[in-house]
Amino acid sequence: MKITFYGHACFGVEIDGTHLLIDPFITGNPMASHIDIEKIKADYILITHAHQDHVLDVEKIAEKTNALLVSNYEIVMYYGAKNLQGHPVNHGGTFKTETFSAKYVNAVHTSSFADGAYGGQPGGFVITAGDKSLYIAGDTAVTMDMKLIPMTTKLTAAILPIGDTFTMGVADAIIASDLVACSNVIGCHYNTFPPIEIDTDNAKKQFDNKGKKLTLLEIGDTLSI
Repeated sequence: MKITFYGHACFGVEIDGTHLLIDPFITGNPMASHIDIEKIKADYILITHAHQDHVLDVEKIAEKTNALLVSNYEIVMYYGAKNLQGHPVNHGGTFKTETFSAKYVNAVHTSSFADGAYGGQPGGFVITAGDKSLYIAGDTAVTMDMKLIPMTTKLTAAILPIGDTFTMGVADAIIASDLVACSNVIGCHYNTFPPIEIDTDNAKKQFDNKGKKLTLLEIGDTLSI
């Protein structure tokens, strides 16, 4: 898997030439002003929940790429009314292709569109391809439901929010990494807005002190797992 960070909680995941895009919020993020969404490839767009800082660019990118949307029932129906194609899942359900699977798992957060429409219950995804598995937590507090993930899946890496205020912070993200049994963590949902600004050096140090690795990608950077 090749993982590209597009800022905030938006990631691209390339799996054997198949392109997944997670929670596209790019044009509204001044920190990602150098990212040209016209050049982003997407065969599938996975949406954890309906907040604007996760869905702002869904329509434009989906219309350009003809990507299939994968999310909860309410979100897929919302975009279906806008003539975008989608595949609904709910918690515990798995979307499967020949290249990858994406299981929709619990998150503790809220979910609504900017126009006030209900966005269903929020979630995260466990993406598996071959012997690699990636947990994308979405916006969430630390929750004991995370303990269920390693019962069925050995994670290669976990993308966790660390900005606090609207999600868990660094200390709780360390606990979350324990619960999902994954010490290889990629941070997201930090520094985009003043309420979620953090000391990134201190965050890395806290993970280091627990024998864990916290990777904080620059916007536009790619890593392989």
